[in-house]
Amino acid sequence: MIDRNELLGITIRVVAAAAVSFFSLRYLVKHIDPNDSINEECKKKVAKLFQELGIDREVELSEHEVRIATQFVGGEEVGADWDEIGGCEELVAELKDRIILPLRFAAESGSHLLSPPRGILLYGPPGCGKTLLAKAVARAAGCRFINLQISNLTDKWYGESQKLAAAVFSVAQKFQPTIIFIDEVDSFLRDRQSHDHESTAMMKAQFMTLWDGFASSGDQIIVMGATNRPRDVDSAILRRMTARFQVPVPDARQRSQILDVILRNERIKGDVNLEKIAQTAEGLSGSDLKEVCRLALLARAKATVASGGSVTRLLPLEQSDFESAVHKYMRAAQLLVEETLD
Repeated sequence: MIDRNELLGITIRVVAAAAVSFFSLRYLVKHIDPNDSINEECKKKVAKLFQELGIDREVELSEHEVRIATQFVGGEEVGADWDEIGGCEELVAELKDRIILPLRFAAESGSHLLSPPRGILLYGPPGCGKTLLAKAVARAAGCRFINLQISNLTDKWYGESQKLAAAVFSVAQKFQPTIIFIDEVDSFLRDRQSHDHESTAMMKAQFMTLWDGFASSGDQIIVMGATNRPRDVDSAILRRMTARFQVPVPDARQRSQILDVILRNERIKGDVNLEKIAQTAEGLSGSDLKEVCRLALLARAKATVASGGSVTRLLPLEQSDFESAVHKYMRAAQLLVEETLD
């Protein structure tokens, strides 16, 4: 007969062995998982983003949803105010009428015709502010903004890309109203070909199927894409992007407005004529003008230091600074074109 002490000892040894086996197995599984370090890093990033955005951290997210949630835009990158976008009055007015107002009416109206479009395409030359406009729409509408990086949808393990594509919409649904923004949408949702890789084709099919699913529901989720090559976007995607807005290269008046926005916090001499500078900067986009202003400020900083001054107390920008910067920038652009043609 086994006495009580022996039975207690055996029980303790069995429980201890089971505990050791459990934690050993857990340790092995944790470190065998190739995505373990990625998942831990994503969790930390999501926690920080949620704090910045004021999102309830009690919302449960799966492993794939956590990886997608890292692409929420937070902090200072949340978006721009409308007055920070120069030279787009007509486009901004149309965006407000066709997107912002329907988002506000959606909760009160019983008509599906007053709901916002489920797909929006911003197209036009590079550097004209498509991404900035998308963020401004999200901020004005009070939407969460997912800046979807397509590289985060690809995975070497079979089937994972489809799960990540599904997570995009499940995360958007949990934190709606949400805008899913895809920059250079033509690189991801381009014309499908018979020679496309199987996993890529399946991911695109999954993305479009889920898109159709929430489009027929009452969820406030918008997919917004930007491209400078609209003809390369798959026709099935264009069909889903019913609201299309062209963002053209700014004209002289718009360039002057953009310069006003870029330079509003800089010291400028009273005789600087921004309209004249805008006239000479023919064909330049918003991002080009920002670089021109940077070159002008750099030249002024160099002149200030050369005269014995300090970079912390720069002399006011002069007309000649801008004229030299425009000439330098446009000359470099012309040389690039000539090299390309050769």
